[in-house]
Amino acid sequence: MKTDSIFYRLFQEFPSIFFELIGEPPEEANLYQFSSVEVKQTAFRIDGVFLPTQTEENPIYFVEVQFQPDSEIYSRLFSEICLYLRQNKPQNDWFATVIYPTRSVDTGNIKHYREFFASQRVSRIYLDELGEATSLPIGIATIKLVISDEETAIALFRQLIDRVKQNVGGGIPQQQLLQLIETIIVYKFPRMTREEIQAMFSLSELKQTRFYQDAFSEGIEQGKREATLNAVRQFLALGLSLEQIAQGLSLSLEEVRQMAQQQSSNEQGNS
Repeated sequence: MKTDSIFYRLFQEFPSIFFELIGEPPEEANLYQFSSVEVKQTAFRIDGVFLPTQTEENPIYFVEVQFQPDSEIYSRLFSEICLYLRQNKPQNDWFATVIYPTRSVDTGNIKHYREFFASQRVSRIYLDELGEATSLPIGIATIKLVISDEETAIALFRQLIDRVKQNVGGGIPQQQLLQLIETIIVYKFPRMTREEIQAMFSLSELKQTRFYQDAFSEGIEQGKREATLNAVRQFLALGLSLEQIAQGLSLSLEEVRQMAQQQSSNEQGNS
């Protein structure tokens, strides 16, 4: 499954953000349940599906998060959707949204599917074109943090924390949102030491969170090797693929694979 674990967690914990993203009232989230859906008897898995919980009048929303160029994305996406509709036979109408970091990543050929786009049944969202984070709802601004470069991410991170502390999150639970923002920043700065993180942000809320302490406090002083192993363990627990971990930690895929195997051996030895 190519689901970006951060986006899966974001939409699962804060479904209202998705509806804000597609221009619908965030209250619509109360009528849906979000999940990742496997299409039986195939190798297909739909990244995310918002299924209505109350009425057939509300449409189903299929969500695909695509952060790598893929020329076959649309043939795969429509195959998944059509198989899902055939197998489950829902009475609801449906729409689909594909989320890209930038327009340049959208390399799929829509020639055979252009009617879906012309009718707006399928929409594409390019995160870098959403506008300035300061003018966006806090949930969508949090999505912008995922694609920000390091320098921009630092400033945006501070802005988001200030907005959360000022209780302007639009009803989103404060501590839950802090945890998600922290996870994103740890993902973006995997090699930073605890002292560097503290010096950069000086945020007591994040210093006390479990993920921060596990990812940094236990391993940094034991050397770079153990710190990296610890980071790999944390990212595996979050559901990231070996390829995503290798990219985030600037390691080779083979190095990450060996560390994952070492972690698995350690767990078996302790069991």
